[in-house]
Amino acid sequence: MTNRRTFIRQTGVLASAWMMGSSFVLKPKYKLGLQLYTIRNAMAKDTRGTLAKIASFGYQEVETYGFNRQYYKFTPAEFRSLMENSGLTSPSGHYDLDKYVLPGKTVDDLNRYVDECIQGALILKQTYIVWPWLDESLRSIEKFKEIVTTLNKIGERINKAGLQLAYHNHNFEFIDHNGDTGYAMLLRDSDPNYVKLELDLYWSTYMKQDLPALFKKHPGRFPLWHLKDKDKTNPELHTTMGDGDIDFTKLLSYSSEAGAKHMYVEQGNNYIPNDMACVEKSAAYTKKLLR
Repeated sequence: MTNRRTFIRQTGVLASAWMMGSSFVLKPKYKLGLQLYTIRNAMAKDTRGTLAKIASFGYQEVETYGFNRQYYKFTPAEFRSLMENSGLTSPSGHYDLDKYVLPGKTVDDLNRYVDECIQGALILKQTYIVWPWLDESLRSIEKFKEIVTTLNKIGERINKAGLQLAYHNHNFEFIDHNGDTGYAMLLRDSDPNYVKLELDLYWSTYMKQDLPALFKKHPGRFPLWHLKDKDKTNPELHTTMGDGDIDFTKLLSYSSEAGAKHMYVEQGNNYIPNDMACVEKSAAYTKKLLR
């Protein structure tokens, strides 16, 4: 009888899920992730203790930021050991690739740094190397064409090493340039095999993007997501997860179509009362959201 009841109950759940749509049925469960930029001051003061603390909040994955042959003044092997001691893994990291396309840098400089990033990422067992930023001088549509070409080239180099390049957006990629945008160009002209997207939900909703339409047009292109909430009274400010005006439940219903694999909580400002208290509060809300 117990087996029969279990079968009936499970069948009913699946039938209900089917009626709610395939996105519900296929929605994966994600590990709770944190972009370490959120707690940059704490990481600078006490890297070891901070990693242990966020693990106690329930975070399982972290996304690193910055790399100059070291992560937070630790060699890649040392930092991997610190993460493992706290039960953390790092599927992706933000690397300073953008600094190597500024005046004074050469293609050889960029390729050399890319290779260093690959070595570090492999030691950390990361899968994704993320291009995180564009200097203001590189945000014209003409310059963005050059950036897309560069992304394709280094994306192929990274792909040959068994890793994947991704590009992280802010707001400026969505600014209209006579009917075109940097983001549209990136999706249209970059090779999807070499260049994926890390989607920042704060900036994309701030710029009023139709994300479901974007996912439908470019399915599987967005493996990394930043979960960053927008303050209800001042949209220029971030806030703790669940306290803002972004409907994460609705957006997560499209995660399978988008190709999402990793979800990172991020908050860059408006820490009340402090950064560690904010990430603890965000963890409690996001753990329920990702179930």
